[in-house]
Amino acid sequence: MELNLQPLALVCFVTGKSFEEGERVASFLVRSETSTEVVRYDLLESARGEFTPPGFIACSWGHVFKPRKAGENPERELKLTAENLFLTLADPAVEIAPENERLVQFLALMLERKKILRPKSRGTAGGRDVFEHAKTKQLYSVPAGELSPEFFASIQEQLGALVGGPKKAEGAKPAPTET
Repeated sequence: MELNLQPLALVCFVTGKSFEEGERVASFLVRSETSTEVVRYDLLESARGEFTPPGFIACSWGHVFKPRKAGENPERELKLTAENLFLTLADPAVEIAPENERLVQFLALMLERKKILRPKSRGTAGGRDVFEHAKTKQLYSVPAGELSPEFFASIQEQLGALVGGPKKAEGAKPAPTET
């Protein structure tokens, strides 16, 4: 799973104020209701209550703003892979947002299958699974969840917003509706 995203904005989407180093920024990935494009919105944490997303919020996270260094290549950060999304959402320094828990569980499962994450403990530590990132050896604590059909049905909308829903066949007729 890969997405191409806009770089971190330098100003708040809501207030238009420039971000200052060390300020808390909230980032949202939103799929518009009229398009299949995923758009990134960055805003000051303090302006979060004033933000009305123009579509479905696929996920969000908070972080501390750090200005880019001279000569840093912003294009390098624009490709959001499943691994990058997991590392961002499951950052040990930040509590996982409740609306992201299922997505983080799904990404952990996917990355475990790809051997990017290694399970260290299951369902311990207050109902959490602990994974080790193979490259960095960093430990990530993920809420333990039952991987049932209901779990996958509940995450379908979030995944659809990130990677797009199933494509309709050309020339396919809509299903008849009863009147």
